[in-house]
Amino acid sequence: MGFPKVVFRIVENRSCPLYQYGDVFELSGIAIPISNDSENSFITTSIIKYPLAKKVCKILNGDLSKIVMLYERGDKIPVCMISCGGCTGSIKLEHSKDDLLKNGDSTLADELGSMMHLLSSFSFFKNIEEKHLNTVISYFKLIKFDTGNIVIRKGDPGGRFYIIVTGSVNVLNDAGIIISTLDKGEVFGEMSLICNDNVNATIQVKEPSSILYIDQPNFQKILDIYPAIQLYFSRLMAERLNRSNRIRAEDLSSGMTGNLSEIPAEALFQTLNMNNKTGILTITDLSKGTARFSFRQGSLIKAKYNEYSGDLAFYQILKEKSGRFRFTPGIAPEDFSTPEIGFFMKLLMEGMRRLDEGKPQKTN
Repeated sequence: MGFPKVVFRIVENRSCPLYQYGDVFELSGIAIPISNDSENSFITTSIIKYPLAKKVCKILNGDLSKIVMLYERGDKIPVCMISCGGCTGSIKLEHSKDDLLKNGDSTLADELGSMMHLLSSFSFFKNIEEKHLNTVISYFKLIKFDTGNIVIRKGDPGGRFYIIVTGSVNVLNDAGIIISTLDKGEVFGEMSLICNDNVNATIQVKEPSSILYIDQPNFQKILDIYPAIQLYFSRLMAERLNRSNRIRAEDLSSGMTGNLSEIPAEALFQTLNMNNKTGILTITDLSKGTARFSFRQGSLIKAKYNEYSGDLAFYQILKEKSGRFRFTPGIAPEDFSTPEIGFFMKLLMEGMRRLDEGKPQKTN
């Protein structure tokens, strides 16, 4: 009896030190003849292909190997979730009979190829010239989800950007109540990826869905290669912030004050940028004194913090966790011709990258 190759994917991660949400494990089995009097005696041994560059977990290895024994006994390969209890955390894996990886990368390429016309109509891909479309899509991976599956959960580490190809998903609040629905062509996960923060909402599949995703390293690559994508995210973030932070933006434009402990520096700068504000942001009670930033229609044109100026001042202020700020509308007439320090999205991405590199690394 042969054992077909199947794929298990992590659908829940609770502080596992080795693996991440979405990691894929390929499980197969080979029949080895047994030398005895019986002509057709075989024993099946399992072969598990782990995600690239990931260590082998003995506990998980044993749990997955049991699947081969179940199949040989006549049981079906489980489609429901199975659990792996880890040393300092746990994960849940799910086998999907429709997973594209079961037929290899060629199936993925063929399916994406058949979707090309559909993908080209999505807002994200409209920013890409047709001759570059195949290249950009090659950086993404495609996953299929069943109704009720959790794609990302609030509080989980971020770092992925998702595009719904077919189907729809629900956005859930802390109480599990649906607060909005996202359909074909809509996106999610960009804020946690750009700001290097934890996921701020749970996404649950409303109906069977195919979803593209890209991780942070590949996202950075296409952002650097194709500047038009930066414009897309600027517009997207503006729309999101306009919906969720309208009151905050109105307060800021009126010269209201606040504290970085309540509004992180990156969110403060994004609000001013996405709402095209013109004025001076002054931040006091910082670890190195006072900082001043000038904005013209959302563009950062001047920045000064202690001995730092320009983009370096911007990168430094992202490290500050407390301090009082005031936004005062209006700038000097001569500042209307001052060149901007840099494209805001790129400044923010670079600042968050530097901030992440400065954090102490976790050890297993």
